[in-house]
Amino acid sequence: MDVLVIGGNRYFGKRVIALLRESGHRVTVLNRGSSGAPGGPSGGIGHLVADRDDEAALASALAGRSFDVVLDQVCYTPRQAEIARRVFAGRVRRYVMTSTVEVYEHEDSAAPVPETALDLASVAVDTGAAWDDPAFRDAHYGEGKRQAEAVFAAGTPFAWASVRVAHVLGGDDDFTGRLDHYVRRVRDGEPIAVPAVNHPATYVHVEEIAAFLAWAVETDFTGPVNAHSHGPLRTADLCAEIERQVGGRTVFREVAVGEVEAGENSPFSFARSYGMDNTRATELGYSFTHSSEWLARAVAEAVGAVR
Repeated sequence: MDVLVIGGNRYFGKRVIALLRESGHRVTVLNRGSSGAPGGPSGGIGHLVADRDDEAALASALAGRSFDVVLDQVCYTPRQAEIARRVFAGRVRRYVMTSTVEVYEHEDSAAPVPETALDLASVAVDTGAAWDDPAFRDAHYGEGKRQAEAVFAAGTPFAWASVRVAHVLGGDDDFTGRLDHYVRRVRDGEPIAVPAVNHPATYVHVEEIAAFLAWAVETDFTGPVNAHSHGPLRTADLCAEIERQVGGRTVFREVAVGEVEAGENSPFSFARSYGMDNTRATELGYSFTHSSEWLARAVAEAVGAVR
């Protein structure tokens, strides 16, 4: 297949590209040009340069090109989704958007959250919001993804799917610093802020989500699908494995919901429960691992990165 990957030069994106290449697909990467194509000019990967927020530039870069599948790793806003819906009309058979568990950020459910918990038809789309402002976009990450999905769900000239990615752990190239936060604090005995009721969450290893996205490119399902390993994890589970590997002591400091103290905020502590249900993905034929199979590896990778 001819596959276009929008973005994808960092973290699990580059792993997806490698897997697609290994499977024999012809891969082209589209980005703004600052990071080039994975593997460099001799890496056997096509490279298109355009700012995906500039509709005319995107259409020009794609002129005369068509693809079997687009994997959009960097669709963050409804404005970007509307541009993609117009520009890729007639140029692609199927479009896969990388989405996030944060589309469920308003959920609070004791039971795992299925895809149907979010009614995309009821999501209000506001393309006039300050989506071009990086600070606004970061602060409204879940909302931006939710509205982007809603744009596609309202109707597309191509088959559409979204992969709602769980919290990703692992890899010595994890640039988020979230697991590193715990490694440093447990090692040094510094307090970790948690809410009074700290709910478990769903996670996936970086290699597994890369494999899932590569699989999603090759299949034909449409609509949203939750992607995560079996076995939700609590903050205490992460910290216990860190203690086992580096020593130190976990010190939890209970804080009120919404309280943020400089240096003490806990990126994987959750006052609400919105762990996902991956039943649909498994029924479609994907076999996830259990978090217990890779947690020690993910922590070891983080430990190695902060030493």
